[in-house]
Amino acid sequence: MKLGLFSINMGPCARPEALAATAQRAEAAGFESLWAGEHVVLPDPQVPPSPMGPQDPALDPVVALTWAAACTSRIRLATGIIILPQRNPVVLAKELASLDLLSGGRLTLGVGVGYLEPEFRAVGANYGERGAITDEYLDALGHLWYDEHPEFHGRFADFAGIDAHPRPVQQPIPIVVGGHRPPAFRRAVSRAYGWYGFALRPD
Repeated sequence: MKLGLFSINMGPCARPEALAATAQRAEAAGFESLWAGEHVVLPDPQVPPSPMGPQDPALDPVVALTWAAACTSRIRLATGIIILPQRNPVVLAKELASLDLLSGGRLTLGVGVGYLEPEFRAVGANYGERGAITDEYLDALGHLWYDEHPEFHGRFADFAGIDAHPRPVQQPIPIVVGGHRPPAFRRAVSRAYGWYGFALRPD
């Protein structure tokens, strides 16, 4: 069994010295991976299903994992999860390829569709079509990372005549899909390496 440590970018760990110490101790203790979740903003006041209070600190997961990469040498670094439909896939592809390179190929990409409509409104993202956007962005990331001449034409992402380097060390980057509904399960089977479960009992 492989064990990962979740939420290393939130709460008490959302400080440089605490995150570094936690990452180093997890690696020394034999943990397989560190996981960083994402909420760009949170509803204020807190209302269900928001998992945290609006004043609870949460570092950007890519930034936090880059800091963890600099403080460790072996442990895998995972987003658990990035809310993919809130992101620009071209910018995100660059950020994640950079992290994979700087960490020596230790990135696992966990993605989800998100569930807090106020968060989507705040960042100007499309809440109603977030599932379709997630599927398309996963395809777009693959073209940007692995195609000799990246090109993609979709409803939500469209690019051609571009290139971006460095490419990821891992070919491919392992992707896991988070979520507890049938579309997430289908997405995990058809587009990813595995499924990311959370807030579940072991049985």
